[in-house]
Amino acid sequence: MPEWESLEIPQLKRLTPASMMCSRSVSEVYTAVCEQHGLLINPYVLQVLQETTEDKNVRLKLRGNSRLKGVQKLNDSDLLALSLSLRNNRTVTGLDVRYNNITDEGAGHLADLLQEENSTLRCLDLMCNDIQTEGAEALAKSLQCNSVLLSLRLTGNKIGNRGAMQLASMLQVNNTLQDLDLADCDLATQSVIAFAIVLNSNRTLHSVNISRPLLFSLQDELAVHWSGMLVVNRTLKQLHLGKMCVTDSGVERLAEGLRANHSLRYLDLRCNHVTRDGARHLADLLKQNPTLQIVDLSSNRIEDDGAVYLSEAVARPTCGLRALSITSNNIGTEGLLSLAQAMKVNSTLTHIYIWGNHLEEPVCQAFRELAASGRLPPERTDVSAYEADGEVRLAEAFHGLRRHYYWTPCSGPEGGPATDAALTLTQDTPTHPPLFPESGCTKHTRDQPVAPLQPC
Repeated sequence: MPEWESLEIPQLKRLTPASMMCSRSVSEVYTAVCEQHGLLINPYVLQVLQETTEDKNVRLKLRGNSRLKGVQKLNDSDLLALSLSLRNNRTVTGLDVRYNNITDEGAGHLADLLQEENSTLRCLDLMCNDIQTEGAEALAKSLQCNSVLLSLRLTGNKIGNRGAMQLASMLQVNNTLQDLDLADCDLATQSVIAFAIVLNSNRTLHSVNISRPLLFSLQDELAVHWSGMLVVNRTLKQLHLGKMCVTDSGVERLAEGLRANHSLRYLDLRCNHVTRDGARHLADLLKQNPTLQIVDLSSNRIEDDGAVYLSEAVARPTCGLRALSITSNNIGTEGLLSLAQAMKVNSTLTHIYIWGNHLEEPVCQAFRELAASGRLPPERTDVSAYEADGEVRLAEAFHGLRRHYYWTPCSGPEGGPATDAALTLTQDTPTHPPLFPESGCTKHTRDQPVAPLQPC
């Protein structure tokens, strides 16, 4: 039995009645909980709670990697005090505790909070903690009866194959969760296939990230399962398959499934083994399916021929592609010039990222002209033109589809339209209501319909 299940919590009912929550602020309740249970008060948690207003839809940011405050990383005892303090709370709808020292025990405390009938948490970010199989199982069990949480992010926690299987089983029961991020979680082939099978029937999940699993085979058999899922699934809008050793044949299988799919907007194939043939399959898909809006091919090897194939698709008036990332793909002058020319023909493609390729002077001239004409604003690309020694050159700009996925700035806004363009583009979709820009949580009450959301 996990340690948190046998932990005795005396006077729990006396500590957190609704009347107490109405009369005290969250910081006061937190202090009282720590005093009653003999828990040390974390000054970082107390400071954040004291700065929290009593407005609705509050998201607590207790990140262990914050650069603006004196951080004392949260441990399991801090999570126990925090979870008790948030019971019967009606204002806190998001909890961001990434980069802390939370283990399975702390995940169990959060699972107990999620099982509360009056839980209001809609976003839970546990990225890069030390949660493993037992913690994932506790969270999966709590979500089987939870009808409020919309976004769960477990990126970087080594939950393994068994923990992932429990989360996949949870999706067979849960009909609320919309965003699930399990990148870098040491998933195995069995659990990756399980998610593909579950999504054949799940009708609520809008975004799934299973990047960087630990696979024992390089034969693209996983692409067959995901292709079959895409044929029947009508609700999934984002599919992140980075670092999965997908080859050209795998892209071909995915393209076959996407030809019958008209819901997916964002396909992430970064850091795979895609070459020019895979780019050709994607180009043929873009000519036939106008639904796909964002394609991420960063850190592959499509080279000039692959870029030419994509430019032919972009030049088609029926192409619906809005953002294309081809950074670090060994593309030379021919391929990049063809893409620049295609952007002059079709105005649908508004964001393009090319850094890490061979940026010779003709390419620099072409992209400077696109920027000077207003066709490609500076915040919609990752290069910036300048002149030195009579030659036009390109410098790297810190822009991209998801530049703030792991890294957060020490100042300035996070998740802006330049650094996290994918979030902005998916929000711009007419069928989507406005979202909280940083948390990805939709603003709604229990009486309103649950709206789509994007990854945190």
